[in-house]
Amino acid sequence: MRPSGRAFDELRTVTLEPGFAKHAEGSCLVKFGDTHVICTASLEERVPSWIRGTGKGWVTAEYGMLPRATGSRMNREAAKGKQSGRTQEIQRLIGRSLRAVTDLEAMGEIQVTVDCDVIQADGGTRTASITGAYVALHQAFQNAVERGIINSVPLIDQVAAVSCGLFKETPLLDLDYLEDSAAEADTNFVLTGAKGIVEIQGTAEDYPFSEEQFFSLMTLAKKGVGELIVLQRRALGLE
Repeated sequence: MRPSGRAFDELRTVTLEPGFAKHAEGSCLVKFGDTHVICTASLEERVPSWIRGTGKGWVTAEYGMLPRATGSRMNREAAKGKQSGRTQEIQRLIGRSLRAVTDLEAMGEIQVTVDCDVIQADGGTRTASITGAYVALHQAFQNAVERGIINSVPLIDQVAAVSCGLFKETPLLDLDYLEDSAAEADTNFVLTGAKGIVEIQGTAEDYPFSEEQFFSLMTLAKKGVGELIVLQRRALGLE
């Protein structure tokens, strides 16, 4: 029995609320159980200097956790004067994931920055962020189409992410904090709607895990991401 009482292949209750933020071109409040993230997509009709003049656009992301997103207060990274390595790694992952399903040439020279702010953490903040960020990005592109900035939404696929792990030697889908903190192996899968692999992160905590165990985790991830893809489409009114 999982601490949460869920089946081994069951996601936490997931909700995606698009249009959550009034001023952003795209936004989504995403909840994976008790992990809650606000994703806002901001569109600018300019691109970084290194890509200017190429006719291509750019999608990037930033990530952060509010001081009381966890059980005890964390200092704001702004107060420290620099971002942690973890924060930089996660926001780069989010950006890569979104660009993997974006036709940058079809964007023209515009930039979308997706901010993912964790307001409550209970494991899987990066996977929730990616899943919600896609909804916010799609909404921002829809906004750009309505304003005549671009002709069509330049997304070639969907992208979502989920964690899997070995807990008491049992493969589990979508770990919460209690499971993640005690897992023998922890993996994050970023997959597309067409089941393409964007990124896989996997770590053995106590002892190496086998290839067979890895494929069991990947099977769970495909199931979970498939369900998330459907939830994204419903949130965006695409089905």
